[in-house]
Amino acid sequence: MPKKSGLPKGVTEFKDRHDKWHLRYRAKGKATYYFKTRPGQDGWREELEQAREGAVDAPKVRTSLRTKPGSISALIAVYYGTPEFTGLATSSQKTYRNMLERFRDAHGDKQVATLTRAHIKALIGSMHATPAAANNLLDRLRVLMKIAIDDEWRHDDPTYRVKGFDIEGSGFHTWTDEEIEKFEERHPAGSKPRRALYLLLYTTQRRGDVVGLGKQHRTGDRFDLVQQKTGVSLSLPIHPDLAAELDLAPEGDMLYLTTEHGKPYTSAGFGNWFRRQCDAAGLPQCSAHGLRKAAARRMAEGGKSHAEIKSVTGHVTDKEVTRYTRAADQRRLSDRAIDALSGTKPKHKNG
Repeated sequence: MPKKSGLPKGVTEFKDRHDKWHLRYRAKGKATYYFKTRPGQDGWREELEQAREGAVDAPKVRTSLRTKPGSISALIAVYYGTPEFTGLATSSQKTYRNMLERFRDAHGDKQVATLTRAHIKALIGSMHATPAAANNLLDRLRVLMKIAIDDEWRHDDPTYRVKGFDIEGSGFHTWTDEEIEKFEERHPAGSKPRRALYLLLYTTQRRGDVVGLGKQHRTGDRFDLVQQKTGVSLSLPIHPDLAAELDLAPEGDMLYLTTEHGKPYTSAGFGNWFRRQCDAAGLPQCSAHGLRKAAARRMAEGGKSHAEIKSVTGHVTDKEVTRYTRAADQRRLSDRAIDALSGTKPKHKNG
């Protein structure tokens, strides 16, 4: 009897945490295989037959004596081969791999099936000195446990209802308008620091995208780019202040920002360089990422909707935007609330 899904036997469809759908093949005695094609596409039939015969290449993951079947180390190896991981930006893959390899070194020989909620709570609790890192690890463990359940390594999720740490503050400092003006006073028009400031502020993009931005992305008064981290395509109008600053940039360079030797910046290298420019302006609390937040704040203070802000920043969910605009929203709402206190008094009918 054919499956209701219409997919061949052994093939199932699932949605990852980014709401993207994937196909996989699972059969007793064979490794789980994640398809690169879909029904109707070129190569689908050949890939399906190879999966059934067990002739497909397994993902290239680290193996060692401690990668025992059913262990945490083995589960992490499986994760590295899933679309959940391979579909991430290179920078995100590096971040998650570093985090999981440290966890793997400490706990890789433990069996996934024997993990309990008490184990997870104790592990996260032991990281109280680094709450942000603890929360990030908990997030990855939730992903691992979902894979373990899907692949029938266990039947429950030991991370369920385990709470992370409440972190005070909102991460990177959001630049104030006064701080932006102070930076401008220190770094005049036509300088590379001023150009970097305006590229960050008036495109609202991450530093990894800003360092790759160049004349090849400009068509008239717009930038057309694809974000490295998310893969989101954006078409952005160029702010007049940014356009004026770009007109002062040196001719000949394709990229708007290059090192002293004319080479492209890495994201980290640019961050370090911009950090020094902030220090020179007497702004040690400020950073490149804080300008992305400042841009979102300005848009929120200007009454722009979440949809409008997301169209510029490239965020997908309102929750992501709210992290940047919470303070501006609170200020605007409190203004409205106080204004309501001075409203007209209700009229009373005579009689």
